Parts: sequence; C-alpha cells; structure tokens
Amino acid sequence: MRAFAALMEGLVYTPSRNGKLRLMTDYFATVPDPDRGFALAALTGDLTFDAAKPGLIRGLVAERVAPELFALSYDFVGDLAETVSLIWPEPPHPAEAPSLGDVVTRLQTSGRTQTPALIEAWLDALTATERFALLKLITGGLRVGVSARLAKTAVAAYGSRDVSEIEELWHGLKVPYEPLFQWMEGTCGRPVIDETAVFRPLMLATPLEEGDIEGLQAADYRAEWKWDGIRVQLAAAGPTRRIYSRTGDEIGGTFPDIVEAMPFDAVLDGELLVVRDGAVAPFNHLQQRLNRKRVTARMLTDYPAWVRLYDILFDGGEDLRALPFDQRRTRLEAWFAETKPARMDVSPLLEFESWEDLQTLRSGAREQSIEGIMLKRRDSAYVAGRPKGPWFKWKRGPLTLDTVLLYAQRGHGKRSSYYSDFTFGAWQDGASGPVLVPVGKAYFGFTDEELVRLDRWVRAHTVDRFGPVRAVAPELVLEVAFDSVHRSTRHKSGVAMRFPRIHRIRWDKPAMEADRLAALEALIIE
Repeated sequence: MRAFAALMEGLVYTPSRNGKLRLMTDYFATVPDPDRGFALAALTGDLTFDAAKPGLIRGLVAERVAPELFALSYDFVGDLAETVSLIWPEPPHPAEAPSLGDVVTRLQTSGRTQTPALIEAWLDALTATERFALLKLITGGLRVGVSARLAKTAVAAYGSRDVSEIEELWHGLKVPYEPLFQWMEGTCGRPVIDETAVFRPLMLATPLEEGDIEGLQAADYRAEWKWDGIRVQLAAAGPTRRIYSRTGDEIGGTFPDIVEAMPFDAVLDGELLVVRDGAVAPFNHLQQRLNRKRVTARMLTDYPAWVRLYDILFDGGEDLRALPFDQRRTRLEAWFAETKPARMDVSPLLEFESWEDLQTLRSGAREQSIEGIMLKRRDSAYVAGRPKGPWFKWKRGPLTLDTVLLYAQRGHGKRSSYYSDFTFGAWQDGASGPVLVPVGKAYFGFTDEELVRLDRWVRAHTVDRFGPVRAVAPELVLEVAFDSVHRSTRHKSGVAMRFPRIHRIRWDKPAMEADRLAALEALIIE
C-alpha cells in the first residue's frame, strides 16, 4: 500500500505528462504482481467495490470526529478522501500497513456487514498519505491527471512496446493483468485472448487550427460531415455482437435495436444517432438513450437509434486497417450494398474542389444539427490514436452568450481550494421586473491567473451559502461559449447548453447588459 500511496502522491504533484509516465513506468518495473496490476486497474477505472461507497466513509468518520468539525473541514478542502485522510485521528499504536493486493482482495470478498470494520482498521493502520490513497481507491475517483490511455502507455513504455499493441488486447485481459506484465518483461509470449468481436482502438482526428489548412492540398483529402452523435464501433462475428464506445466500453445493452441489426461478420466504425424519417435528431434526443440500465419499448420507439457508418476495419477475418482510406471506403460501400443492414447507412462524402467550397458547406452545418466537417487523407491507413495530419476535424464555430455569475462551488483535486465551478444565468421578465434564471454551468475556459482572481471575487461577493455552494451578488458578466442549445425539462430556464465553457470574463460590462433568455431560446434547433 505504501508504494501505491507514493505513486498517487507523485502523480498528484507532477504536472507534466512525461513526469507522470516516468512515475508509472518505475512503479510497474519495481512493484510485484498482483499489486501493480491492481494499480493499473485503478488508474484505468476497471476496479470497483460494490460494498464500499462514499456514504460508508462518511459514516465511519462521523463516529470519530465531531460533525461540525468534519463539515467545516470538508467545505474547506472540497474532497472527501483528502478531508478524511487528514482529519482521521492518529491511533496510539498503528498496525502494519496491508499490501495493495490484500486490500483489493479483501474488499472484493467481504460483504457489506464486514466492510466497515475492515476499512476502519486500515485507516487506523495507515499514514495520512496512505489513507488518502486507500480512500481514493475505494471511492474510484483518483483524479490524479492520468487517463486510461496514459496508464496503458506507461505499461507499453515499461515493455518497450507500442501502446496500440496493448489496446488490441485490453478487452480480452482480466485484472490484475499478470500475463500482460509477463509479456512486457519478456518472460512469456503475447497473451492469448478470445479475439471474437473485441474492441479495436479507434483512429481519432486532430482539430483543424488556424493556419493548418493553408499547408494542405484539397486534392489529397476526402470530406464528410461530422455528425453530432457519439462515436461507436460495431463488432460482430457469429452469435457475438458488441457495440463499443470510443473508450472501449461495451454499450450494446443500451441499444438492443442496433444489436439486433448486426447479423454480420465485420468491425465497423460509425456514429450513433437518433434518426427519424431520414433526419438526424438533435443530440439531446440521443442523450435520452445513453447510460440507461433499462430500455423501455416506448424509448425504442420515441428515440430510434441509427448508426451512420464511416469506415470498415475488418471484413470477416480480413484486417483492412492498413489499406488507404479510398480503398477502405470502396470496401465499405461494397459491403453495405451486399449486407444491407437495418438501422444503418453510409456517411456520404462531400463534393468539393477547394477549401472555399468546404467553408461554404461548413457555414450551414449548425442549421442541420451537424458539428462540422471531417477531413481524411485519401491515402491514410487506419491508425490507432490521434496521429497528426491524416485526419482533421473542422468544427463549426461556437455560439456565445453574455451571462451573469450566480453561484460558485469549489473544484476537485488541485482546484479543491478554489471556487472554480460556476453557474450562470440570463435575464427573463418577472412579475416585478427582470430576474436571472440559471442557464448553465462551466468549470473550464479560464487561465490559472483568472481562476485566482475569480476565486477572490467570489469570496468577496458572497451573499448566501447552501452547503458547499456560494450565491454571489449578480454583478459579474461571463461570456460563455457553447456548441448548441436544446430544450430541457430538467432546468428551470427550460433550456440546456451543450459543452458550455467560459470564453471571456467581462469585468468591464454591467450585469444588466447581459443577454436575455429569449436570445438563447432563439438558438434552439428543434
């Protein structure tokens, strides 16, 4: 447990990507199995404990610390694991710290009645740093600035392999990944997995930045719409049919209508949408289907799922990823014409001769509920990850609105001491004059220097408190950028922004000059 705690602490205080990679690589090289495998599972989000929840932790600390002291400490620190690790009373006679493998094994095999005493004994045995690592492990919210791909990249660096080799195997491996580490060490060969309909790492596009297009030749690229849904991979072979999200999560249970339409042997890349009478519905319609544990018959009817196909990776057992895009496109069209799968079509290519032609098309994307345009080199192989150059995403420009800051809340991790989560509103006519109604929440888009100034402003202009939330005087204007706006019954204003972020802080603008709710409602595309 001490090595894992040291790793967590190092990752929290190391800002650079390369620094985090070195820490993880060193850990995997020096810590034995199964501890390093459990650490990897924690970093990739593949470790959960059904019997240990945040409420259990709160209950334990309530027995050791006065409720008022805990409430004040939690409000100041802003993170449950960090608060409990610091405020937990030091025992007079600490016991020996358990190993990470022992912690994981006992949590996975203990019932709900045994788990509280188990965790309490560990908290008594560990230092504050180790308690923090234990609680982060239990609650599943590490927040150490490491993505699942970065953790896999560290494993690949340890074994002098390419991360794509690990991603090809990942969904056929089981925690604590001992065959994987033995392969990295060279003590055994490549792990043997069932490769029937496994996830294949997606090829991603880089944003087209200002000045990029001047260095590109239009004749070298193909263009298609960037549809406003979620990227998926369809993998089917024999009776096995799976739908994967872009991160490799299996989501077929949420979309049984698509699974039913997959009686083929292929791996396909596409966009999951809601389509009615051939028209793509706004993204918030698809949201009604996402993350559902139970899908009703009415939901299947009201929000019919559809997949718009972009690419074909495997045709039967034939791997097509090394072929140029143009050849894969020809294979996809031929496959589709022969197979004729239900609830699917092929994303059409856009006709253009110059970048000016595409700019004209892109300018009308928002009215069609389209995110923008994808550019793909005609000779590009399908390469896992985000290589610079072969594929670009040329998104439509964001919408902006001047809003008024209403509420602020502390962030998490390195931001736990700052008010960094901001709720903002727009003006609406009320019975006795204009009133502000909340229209969104954002927690990024500002610099570190602006965060410090915003935090100071919130503390100086607080007019009320609701638990961890501060209400502030309605005086500060925030220019908010967002991708689209939709009607919403869950928000008092009746609207919801998609991907809101702080675009500019209008220190100079009077609050009464901020926009009205009607301006936001006018941007809704039904």
